[in-house]
Amino acid sequence: MKTDDQYENITEQQVAVFKARGYNEDLLPKTKEKRNMGTGNFFTLWMGSIHNIPNYAAVGGFLFLGLSPLNVMLAIFLSAFFVSAFMACNGIVGSKYGIPFAMHLRSAYGNLGAKLPGFLRGCVAAIAWFGLQTYTGSLALLIMLGKIWPGFLQIGGSTKILGISIPGLISFTIFWILNVLVGFGGGDILNKFTAILSPLIYVVFGGMAIWAIWGAGGLGPILAYHITATTHVNPLLVYFIIFNSVIAVWAAPGTSIADFTQNAKSTKAQVVGQTLGLSVGYLIFAFSSVVILIGGSIHYNIQEWNVLNIVERWDSFPAIIISMAVFLLTTISTNATGNIIPAGYQLTALFPKHLTYRSGVIIASLISFLIMPWKLMENSDSIFIFLNGIGAVLGPVAGVMIANYFFIHKRHENLDELYMDLNKDKDVLYHGVNKSAYIATILALLLSLSGQFISGLKVVSDLSWFVGFISAFLIYLGLKWLVAKRDVAPIDQNVNQEIKEE
Repeated sequence: MKTDDQYENITEQQVAVFKARGYNEDLLPKTKEKRNMGTGNFFTLWMGSIHNIPNYAAVGGFLFLGLSPLNVMLAIFLSAFFVSAFMACNGIVGSKYGIPFAMHLRSAYGNLGAKLPGFLRGCVAAIAWFGLQTYTGSLALLIMLGKIWPGFLQIGGSTKILGISIPGLISFTIFWILNVLVGFGGGDILNKFTAILSPLIYVVFGGMAIWAIWGAGGLGPILAYHITATTHVNPLLVYFIIFNSVIAVWAAPGTSIADFTQNAKSTKAQVVGQTLGLSVGYLIFAFSSVVILIGGSIHYNIQEWNVLNIVERWDSFPAIIISMAVFLLTTISTNATGNIIPAGYQLTALFPKHLTYRSGVIIASLISFLIMPWKLMENSDSIFIFLNGIGAVLGPVAGVMIANYFFIHKRHENLDELYMDLNKDKDVLYHGVNKSAYIATILALLLSLSGQFISGLKVVSDLSWFVGFISAFLIYLGLKWLVAKRDVAPIDQNVNQEIKEE
């Protein structure tokens, strides 16, 4: 394989060649002039994604694992280093060559092999999670509208349409439209959106934490709060269960991070920006989430782990409206970065001659509405089984992608072969299916899901992303080593035979 780096500073002329081969604008590599995300943009990119409603619900679950509140805070904060390392490393291909996730995936799995993992990430996971996140956020909007106009909650009485109340359907539709509009604008709108959202997060969640400390009578009662553990697990293992849960939330956006890092002004910008942003974001989240949930429970003398229910109990109307508004904004940010933007790009990659990014966003958004996510929320167990299954798939995919770039391709990609002419180029490196990648992914997937079927291996499911990532990483490298050894062996034998004959 040609391993020069002439494509790091790709020119418009080179891009034009790839476009002439049938690739649309959304799949083409970005030239330096079009890369507009600096360190500051990446610093704020994931702030909103951290402070979303499902993440607060997850912290409520962490508190039942047996660790003290202080240890839960520490475990959540330390998780940021695993997340940032994953995001920054997997984002190097995008920031170095300016290519999106669909092409990054092709470099590991081949142009045909990339379709299945790409479909699972960009369509199944992204579209379903987009719908679920939108519905969760619409519950906050429903509360806010009910506070502004109490009669709104009585519209239609007990009538339900498609299994949801009329006020609930109206709230969902309004919030769905807002999410679609942000996704429709892509990275440019998102940069402006996160720049506005970031300072609001500091103000609102900082204020909520201060209120919780006041309501609990100080920080001492919060840190001393004891919750009886639902299971008895080694504290060190609990730390890794929390690490796994946090990084599993980022399994999808981390796998497709090239969709954002392709816009990076430099690799340093995305690495430094993401590392600092996630570290600061999780430091704030670790403290505020635990303090708000426990402080609210102490103040109202109940055990309440739904942050929306705590906010709804407040006496201050302006505080409720502002807090709910910020929760809505953080959910939109999460949906844009982790779901609708990747879905738009991946649909474009699957049907490059028929869809653009924007038409992909429209199709993905319509599907997310039609699946009626409020029906999925009726059975929380099935939802989490589904999402854990997608996470178990994406852990191995990420392991293969990182192993392939750093150790097999040795941090070089040949864009001329990657953007192959499908009608002519049949013998290039990226053509067809990378069988080693598929075998490693499937074996790692089976291993990471084994705890769901074998009770003695439950710990494997608790650490499913780590198990899937590490096992796929090692299996893939092992298979590639065996293939290389097999290909070299006949040559060695021929040389040895020639020496003997001489």
